[in-house]
Amino acid sequence: MKHLSKIYWVITLPLLLLQSNLQAQSYFFERVYDETLAQASFVIGDLKTKEAIVIDPQRDIDMYLEIAKTNNLNITKISETHIHADFLSGSRELKAVTNAELLLSDEGGADWRYQFPHTGLKDGSVIKIGQVELTVMHTPGHTPESITFLVRDTKDSKTPTKAITGDFIFVGDVGRPDLLEKAAGQIGSQEVGAKQLYASIQKFSQLPDDIEIWAGHGAGSFCGKSLSNIPYSTLKNEKLLNPAFQFRNDEEGFVKFILDGQPAPPKYFAVMKHLNKVERPLLIQVPIHPKLNQQEFQNAIENNLMIIDTRNRAEVAKGYIPGSLHIENGKSISTWLGSLVDYQEQIVLISAENQMEDLTRKLMRIGMDNIYGFVTDLDQMNLPLKKSNFVSIDELKNYLVKKDVQIIDVRTESEYKAGHIKGVENIVLTSLETNLDKIKKDKPVIVHCQSGARAAIAHSILQKNGFDNISIYSGGINEWVKTESELVEEK
Repeated sequence: MKHLSKIYWVITLPLLLLQSNLQAQSYFFERVYDETLAQASFVIGDLKTKEAIVIDPQRDIDMYLEIAKTNNLNITKISETHIHADFLSGSRELKAVTNAELLLSDEGGADWRYQFPHTGLKDGSVIKIGQVELTVMHTPGHTPESITFLVRDTKDSKTPTKAITGDFIFVGDVGRPDLLEKAAGQIGSQEVGAKQLYASIQKFSQLPDDIEIWAGHGAGSFCGKSLSNIPYSTLKNEKLLNPAFQFRNDEEGFVKFILDGQPAPPKYFAVMKHLNKVERPLLIQVPIHPKLNQQEFQNAIENNLMIIDTRNRAEVAKGYIPGSLHIENGKSISTWLGSLVDYQEQIVLISAENQMEDLTRKLMRIGMDNIYGFVTDLDQMNLPLKKSNFVSIDELKNYLVKKDVQIIDVRTESEYKAGHIKGVENIVLTSLETNLDKIKKDKPVIVHCQSGARAAIAHSILQKNGFDNISIYSGGINEWVKTESELVEEK
């Protein structure tokens, strides 16, 4: 495993490590935060016995090994707050390397049990890491098996000082109870989950007001609708400021509030929910993918491999491979790839070589492992390239009064209703490929979004499906608002 510790030092993703000194303590506590999926994991250890537990690890596990090594800790236990839907858990990879004990929830009933060997946890179970004690609280709602870890230093405190809440309570929000229905197909489960969540909040509210809340996600996650970027909170603050805590003795009002306005979950959530529950192949090192030569790339195209162009929009606009899908390498590339690309597809990436480790980490975190290879310089491939067409804001305004042009806003439905350009129709990006019959091939088509990123993806989807007369209004709603142009709202 020497290779793993070397990789840690060249991580290019924005992983934020936050060591807690908020309350006096003699144990080790570190938060590892992945901004690309807005996901947090935690390392807790006893500085005397050198034992440590990792909670909710991501799949590229080398950072946890390096944290343990740097702080002279041994990872002896691994756990999770629930069966995750938004990322592929690294618990089993970490166990394979460390031989640590894997402790997972056995709450929620037989349908929500992990289907691989583990030590089961129930409400009231206690995990000991030296003098640190983690008591399990069953907090269903987001999922039936969801648990919270109440952390206490047994030598310094009689009550827990921290709560690792996973997707139960966030800073400013709580976990959505509709994912099982919308992402995993459990019809009729969202109202049941909402009522369970309400009961869990009432139960949690009985804890000391000064207990710190360390959640599994921050702003940008699809596991809630109004998460904050603040890394931690207290129960007192959430009682005062979190809207979900304002429904005391009003279960009906809470259920309506929590189910209203939740964003559509990315399509890959169902895959993650399944893979995190069952046996699957493990990936304990970050793969190194081959760089393809001209003939290998040509063969890949002829064999209909999916070509994903991850270059920036300006580069792609100058010349792209016809039929390729353009998803720029940024914070959201995992979400878009997971939503738009079939997991059975073998893919080839167009990327700068120095970005390949970054891309590989992002994709392995959602189980997108089927990468055939990558290419860097399209000029060396000697293939015909196409250029993107753009329209300015003034040109768009002229097109708005013409009936022979179709203009499409590819933002989400909620974004569209909150304010859109009059006369422009809404086809959400993630549903674009299933709504091609709504788009006219015999008319010019213009696509736009908020800032241009989603419009660029939409352009590539349409050209891939045989639409030739496509243009992008890259300024999007941001430019439209900046120029004080009119927006229309829908209730």
